[in-house]
Order: sequence, then structure tokens, then C-alpha cells
Amino acid sequence: MISSQTKSIIIGSRGSALALWQSNYIKGRLEFLYPDIRISIQIIKTTGDQIVDSPLSLIGGKGLFTAELDQALLSNQVDIAVHSLKDLPTDCHSELIIAAIPVREDARDVFVGNHISSIDDLPIGATIAAGSLRRKAQLLAFRPDLNIIDIRGNVPTRIKKLRESKWDGMVLAAAGLNRLSLQNEITDFIEPEIMIPAPGQGALAIECRLADHELSELLFPLNDFATQLCVTAERIVLGELGGGCQLPFGAFAIKNADSYSISACIAAPEGTSLIKASSSFTNDTLNNSSKELANKLRLQGGDEILTRLNSNYYK
Repeated sequence: MISSQTKSIIIGSRGSALALWQSNYIKGRLEFLYPDIRISIQIIKTTGDQIVDSPLSLIGGKGLFTAELDQALLSNQVDIAVHSLKDLPTDCHSELIIAAIPVREDARDVFVGNHISSIDDLPIGATIAAGSLRRKAQLLAFRPDLNIIDIRGNVPTRIKKLRESKWDGMVLAAAGLNRLSLQNEITDFIEPEIMIPAPGQGALAIECRLADHELSELLFPLNDFATQLCVTAERIVLGELGGGCQLPFGAFAIKNADSYSISACIAAPEGTSLIKASSSFTNDTLNNSSKELANKLRLQGGDEILTRLNSNYYK
């Protein structure tokens, strides 16, 4: 067992129900491993939490839900931060490190219907709420007739808005509903063949200071190697494309018997163009294979979509 001089660990967390579930989950894991260490949670309000009336794509993507937590780490206000990995920018601060990525939850997106049980049953012109360009773009590529509206807020708030509306349904992440014991709200699972998840979706990232070697060692038992490889590949592809978490881009890797496979897509926000590509990798080829996949997406038409996004063509 690790011999530690650490007497207490302060976990930095956003204040939403889902973020607190995630932080309490990590708190429980650490308390089980290290019963002599005092673990507490400190809530940090982020920019993304404070701006709730604008689509995420219009207020910036990088660090909306993580920058203040990173600053709390750098100023020693907290010792670790628990993030939804899909919210964490690919270019992490040089003085911080992702010390552990636990076993991933279900990475799929799901359909929550309002009196409709499946996306296949949606009528022509149905109204669907979605909180990201990635979901909007892939929905429109699947069904160009759909009316997609933006929605913000935490998971229970979004579901409440749906139930009080005349919308036909909304798209959410399976992981959030599972973690909040809201599985019964799911009416249909959207398979990656139709909607590729966001890089890191369903995974947690435990971040700490790079120089805090003892704490990194304490966190290491929480890491799941297969999950780490999968999400690392997904994030490398995203980083190669130069996008933040609001890019209309999906990437999803899974472990096979003796290797890994990854599928990725980049889409025009209005769904008129959807570029997909796939690859496989091992631990030794992860970096090169992921970069080659990003290049494949670019060559197949992704560069044109990225150019238009960067020139505000779609805004």
C-alpha cells in the first residue's frame, strides 16, 4: 500500500447535480483506498455555469466549464479537479496533468422522447432539443427535415423543460442520465453509426498539479488503461483538427480483442455534409494512427468545413 504524507485532499467541482455526483463518486473511491485521508469537495463556479442563455457554440468552446477549476488548482485552492472529460480542452495547462481516467460509462447519446419512443418514429418536421453543434449537425445529416433548437442547463432542468414543452424530444448523453439515476427517461439509444459521441464522452478526468507527484501516485489506482487509450486517441484526433469541445466533431474508440478501433466524423452545422472515417490502433501506434485519421477526415472534405467554421461562415 502507498505510504502517504497527505492528510487531506480537496476536490474542486462544479455545482451541478451531475458534477457533484461525479466528484462524490471520486471522493468515495479515494476514501475506500485511503481511509486515513480526509477528503472534501469545494464548489467552483465556471463561466459555462454562469452564462445559461446562449448556445455554447456562440460563447466559446475551450475551457467554458474548466478554466476556473484549473485556476483553483494552480492557486492551491483545491488539490484535484474532477471533470467530464469531454469538457476538458485538448491543450491542458502545462502545470497540470490528467492523473487518472476511471472506467468509462456508456458513451452513447440517447433520445428522450415526449410521447415518442424512438427517433425512428419522429414525424416530419419534428422539433428536437440539442445542446451542441455536434448533435445538431449529425441529427440534421440523419434527418434534414428536423427542427433543432438549442438548449442549455443541467440534466434535470433540460428534462423539465422538455416535459413542459411541445417539443418531440431531446438528445442527451447516456452517462449523465445513468449517473443521476434517470435511466427511465431514456426512450431510445442512438448508436454511433447514427451519432458518433463527443471525444471523451462518458469518461471522467481527474486533474492535479504536475509537480504534485505524491498525489498523482495516490490517484493512479483510479485509472483504467483501456479507457485512457480510447479517450486519448479521440482527443488526439480533435487536437489535430484544432477544435474545441464545441466543434461539430465526434470520435469514439473501443477496445477489441487485441487492438482498438476508432470512428470519427466532422459535419457541417446544418447537416449538409458529414465526413466519416475510421481506423485501428494499438498502444504502440495510437499517436500516429490518430493523427492519420485526422488527416483522412481533412482530405475527405473536413478541411472545407473547418475553413468555413473558422471564418464564421455558419454563424
